[in-house]
Amino acid sequence: MIGGESEQIPDWIIFWGHFHPMLVHLPIGMFIMGCILYVFSKKEETQRQHQIVPILWSTGITGIISCTMGWGLSQTGEYEENTLFLHQWLGISVTISSLALAYMAKHWSKDSLMRRFFKPLFFLSFLLLLVTGHLGGNMTHGSDYLSTYLPQPWRSWIGIAPKEKRTNEVGAKIIKIKNLKEALVYQDLIQPTLEQKCWSCHNAEKQKGKLRMDSPENLLKGGANGPVFLAGNPLESEMIKRVLLEASHEDHMPPKGKISLTEDEIKLLQWWVKEGAHFNKKIAEIPQDNQIKNILSRYTDGNKNSEKYVSPVLLGDIPAASESDIEKLRKHQLVVITLSSEKPFLEINAINAPKIGDKELRDVEGVKNQVVSLKLGNTQLTDAFLDQISNYPRIIQLQLDHTRISDKGIEYLGTMPHLETINLVGTSASDVGMKALSKIKTLRKVYLWQTKVSEKGIKDLQKSLPKLMIDQGWEGKWPIDTLKFPIKKPE
Repeated sequence: MIGGESEQIPDWIIFWGHFHPMLVHLPIGMFIMGCILYVFSKKEETQRQHQIVPILWSTGITGIISCTMGWGLSQTGEYEENTLFLHQWLGISVTISSLALAYMAKHWSKDSLMRRFFKPLFFLSFLLLLVTGHLGGNMTHGSDYLSTYLPQPWRSWIGIAPKEKRTNEVGAKIIKIKNLKEALVYQDLIQPTLEQKCWSCHNAEKQKGKLRMDSPENLLKGGANGPVFLAGNPLESEMIKRVLLEASHEDHMPPKGKISLTEDEIKLLQWWVKEGAHFNKKIAEIPQDNQIKNILSRYTDGNKNSEKYVSPVLLGDIPAASESDIEKLRKHQLVVITLSSEKPFLEINAINAPKIGDKELRDVEGVKNQVVSLKLGNTQLTDAFLDQISNYPRIIQLQLDHTRISDKGIEYLGTMPHLETINLVGTSASDVGMKALSKIKTLRKVYLWQTKVSEKGIKDLQKSLPKLMIDQGWEGKWPIDTLKFPIKKPE
């Protein structure tokens, strides 16, 4: 969490509280099982009562344990107080009523008062259980968790606004900016990203790290660890630091299990903070370099460019590589992946072969007509290998980070007809190599951290290739490129 944890409550109480989401489903499940047995059992009333006594006792006992865990979790200060208060006391009420029902069921045959009030209390307890669970879900997932995917006819019936259009596999809202000159930078660009990726943990019902991010006022207020961002200084802004951490890092935001920000979203956040983190300015009023202009172009005109780009190379048909050629590569500890079940394009990854060099990599020649991606970072390859692959017809992606290549090797790549992405992080690439890259008109993205390329070299490269995305990097953030295949629609 960006804000941090409670400083006054002992860690063991918070630790105990973190088991609440796991255990709370046990008494819920047992109570529902008791309801099912009682309602659908064909036994006579007295036998049904005795049948559910142990279930109700177990519900009450596990409910007590769950309540103590819930109290521990509430001490983090991450949840909205009014919702928490209702959830807490309704949960306690369900626990007490479960114990009362167990006692009443046990003494059913001996006491007419028990027989009179058992069914009403049972029904009331079931309703309380539903409300308690719903409030808990609201605090954990947000108040719109149930309604987000509610079918349209039902939404209209209960007065909920129509569902906004979403993208394909991750369910993120598509940001549409029809008029870039009039659009507000925060309201139309930054806020939708925060809503998708941050609000579920930092909202009115749930404030991880005592932080809310669902309004400008709350963003400016910050959390337990202080300000979320420092206007004009993205490198020292906590929000930016967290999203740039490796996904496996415990402080990475969003946390594990949540969808991370895309590279475009991160760059727009950095740009917004760097230019002053304005809440009321229009996008057109804020300075933009070519990289930001390129990103913004993908959000305009109803987001026509929101669909994933597919390289034209991947649309063609090719023969499969021979198994013997693939096996040669695997003997060198290279990972060879077929990128599609329909077309035999290959990706070669040297993640398990850091000592591999030019000699062993000569065997890549056998699959030169199928390979589209070479991930050879942190290996011993040199310029000689780049000379070898310069005539490969379908290379789209090259990862050459932390290798011994130089500008001479980069010049060999100028003849590649389809190269789109190249990673030169941690190499001796300089402005000379950038002149060679400027001739590759298909190039879409280049990574240049920790190189010898000057600001002038970057500007000249951007001038030659205006649509090129140049990533100069941030400490702790590594590029992840994935080749995208078109989704085949069923006929």
